[in-house]
Amino acid sequence: MTPLSALFWREVRIARSVGGGGAMGVVFFLILVSLMPFAIGPDLNLLSRIGPAILWIAALLSTLLGLDRLFQADADDGSLDLFGMSSTPLELVVLTKCAAHWALTALPLIAAAPLLGLTLGMEPAALAGVAASLFAGTPALTLLGAIGAGLTAGLRRGGLLMAVLILPLTTPVLIFGVASASAASGGTVPFHTPFLILCGLSLMAVAGAPFAAAAALRAREA
Repeated sequence: MTPLSALFWREVRIARSVGGGGAMGVVFFLILVSLMPFAIGPDLNLLSRIGPAILWIAALLSTLLGLDRLFQADADDGSLDLFGMSSTPLELVVLTKCAAHWALTALPLIAAAPLLGLTLGMEPAALAGVAASLFAGTPALTLLGAIGAGLTAGLRRGGLLMAVLILPLTTPVLIFGVASASAASGGTVPFHTPFLILCGLSLMAVAGAPFAAAAALRAREA
């Protein structure tokens, strides 16, 4: 087993031992989506029309829910210092931890989104569009959140600061995620146009965010 694969499974074991961050995210996602009909009203036509936006905003908040703890436990027990001194580049450590966090939090959301979309009266094409757009866009959310987690690692009550720093950066992902999910059920814009831009945003995040997060962690140690 390589060091990075060992790190990935370590993150999975830690998440399971503390109760499962993925389960907490899905429960938060379920509560947010379930509250919307009470706030907006029982008009199924309206709910189905704004359903993609509801699911995407709920997924965004649920994904960011546990990201403030991405490096916090490692900073507290000294593991972060060991990562910095190891022969494995810190950027790959960040990318591996983000991959584990995405698998534990975003994948359950992607699986739950079509089921919750049924409660909003969404059509099958729209449900498939939401699932596909979340699959393409949530890696960008996780990686952008890792930058904020790196900047706030070691700070007490850094979760709110991380959200303030990161939420503006997630705006393009949210815009093109909702646009692609909405286009799947019809509209003036073809589905593939916003979907490919969304894929491009995730690829840009994969290419740049690990370096930014690793630089933030090194600045903390300086």
